[in-house]
Amino acid sequence: MRGRGTWWAAVAGATAAALLAAGCGPGAKPGAFGRQAAHAEITAAVEGAGLPESDLPGTGGPTPTGSTPEPTPTTERERVAARMAACSTGWKYVGPLVEGSRGDFDKAVAALVGEKWVQDQRQVEKLDDKGSTMVAVTLKKRGWTLFGRHHSAPQTLSLEMISLQASEDSCMKQFTDKELDLLEGEGGEQP
Repeated sequence: MRGRGTWWAAVAGATAAALLAAGCGPGAKPGAFGRQAAHAEITAAVEGAGLPESDLPGTGGPTPTGSTPEPTPTTERERVAARMAACSTGWKYVGPLVEGSRGDFDKAVAALVGEKWVQDQRQVEKLDDKGSTMVAVTLKKRGWTLFGRHHSAPQTLSLEMISLQASEDSCMKQFTDKELDLLEGEGGEQP
């Protein structure tokens, strides 16, 4: 059985690899809580909390009209990544330290709880003696699981990584261990 960290890494990597995949997972019904609704709630929480802007264009959102289409996937890894991206949506910031971002991350999580996302787990870790920390939270809503992460390494890297990544549970269940291994780079194909 896979650990949550491994699964999260696969989801995050696949989403980053296929940012412009559109639509909800297979079988989504009109009016159901889907990818666009999850994305709208995440971006509203991020904006309302004052988190920094993501430098990833269209992260998990609908493809902008007139945008250059993504090339057709040519490797099995790219095809699996595109399928996984259609199951997911999110927001991510990787960049220089931002004053107060930990509190803003907590505000974003609270805003999502206000939208009826139910907090399942929360973990806070001190990573080293130089002030590096990691906060991880798991939220659930109507067949979706959201992983929120805030990593801060002020003295070692002068870097922050903040993400809110949601995936549709039934859509994610379609992936085999072999496909997840492929996304993690264990299947012989490299990105």
